[in-house]
Amino acid sequence: MDFKQLVDIGEKWCSGTPFDLIAAEESDERRLDFYAEPGLSFYVLCPDLSNGADNFHVWSESEDCLPFLQLAQDYISSCGKKTLLEILDKVFKSFRPLLGLPDVDDDAFEDYQADMEEEEPEADHQQMGVSQQ
Repeated sequence: MDFKQLVDIGEKWCSGTPFDLIAAEESDERRLDFYAEPGLSFYVLCPDLSNGADNFHVWSESEDCLPFLQLAQDYISSCGKKTLLEILDKVFKSFRPLLGLPDVDDDAFEDYQADMEEEEPEADHQQMGVSQQ
């Protein structure tokens, strides 16, 4: 894919997240750098099919951010081709706790809990054959 298209995808993704695309370098690595407060940064190396590279690579120069990129790194190394947008979405999901946002899976659990609390408790049923005298 043309690097300009990858930059456009990165910029569009940023419009729906707290991240900004702060650098895009095509000359050496085809690298996109992203940043969000409070000091979260990562970069994506985009594959250059003309050089035989076919996988994206996600990394951070911040030791604090690296453990949170594990989900995206595992996703990239799993079977099948990945798109830049899919990878960026995985990175965003990984960083949600650091951004002060609820985990996506936690939202589903909270909705489930809310549904459970709204249900009326069942009335005590009388046992059959037992007189209530």
